[in-house]
Amino acid sequence: MNKFKEIYRDLEEKILTHEYPANTMLPSESQLIKHYKVSRETVRKALTLLKNAGYIQKQQGKGSIVLDINRFNFPVSGLTSYKEVRESQQISGETNVVELKKIAVSKELSKITGWNVAAEAWKLVRQRKIDDEIVILDRDYLLTDIVSTLPQKEAENSIYEYFEDHLNLDISYAKKEITVEPATKGIRELMDLLEDTHVVVIRSLVYLEDTRCFEYTESIHRLDKFRFVEFARRKRV
Repeated sequence: MNKFKEIYRDLEEKILTHEYPANTMLPSESQLIKHYKVSRETVRKALTLLKNAGYIQKQQGKGSIVLDINRFNFPVSGLTSYKEVRESQQISGETNVVELKKIAVSKELSKITGWNVAAEAWKLVRQRKIDDEIVILDRDYLLTDIVSTLPQKEAENSIYEYFEDHLNLDISYAKKEITVEPATKGIRELMDLLEDTHVVVIRSLVYLEDTRCFEYTESIHRLDKFRFVEFARRKRV
């Protein structure tokens, strides 16, 4: 790994663990150069990565201030597993597998995914419980031609970890759609929605490096429990 990326990772960890709290200044460039024993250019590359990731804002004549970005948010633009989000944000929770079976791809699912009608796919339904409340319901559909096996133990843990570490799948990118929709009877039966009448639904088509679509996901969220935040910088076009 390049030295500036190592510095970036180290500073990122210190920000996330609040060694450098929000609204405080990072050490100066000169201090970082001395601490990491690198050139000014290397330090500036690391700081640029932190800026682009939304961790800091450079202030002319003052240095780099740590931004107050709440990391208790479900990433929408990224392709991150629930387990990775939960562990990175230190959220206490558990996963319950409601349904795991093989199905034939329906005409409706075929229209969404491009998969052949009647092709075999896994259907996986999981409840995500946080603070003893079921606030997320995930429905996953996966082609068995690509995901040949899917043990329940792995479904309870992290399917992406299983796909990448055991099936050696090279997961690359996703297309996502976010909507707010009325909660159906089926959703109400599987979630703790309290008095909410609507839910946030994130639909994702997930692709491998070779551009094959192998997964379709509907991630259903209770309105009050999560905020969906994307950090953006203005770019003139």
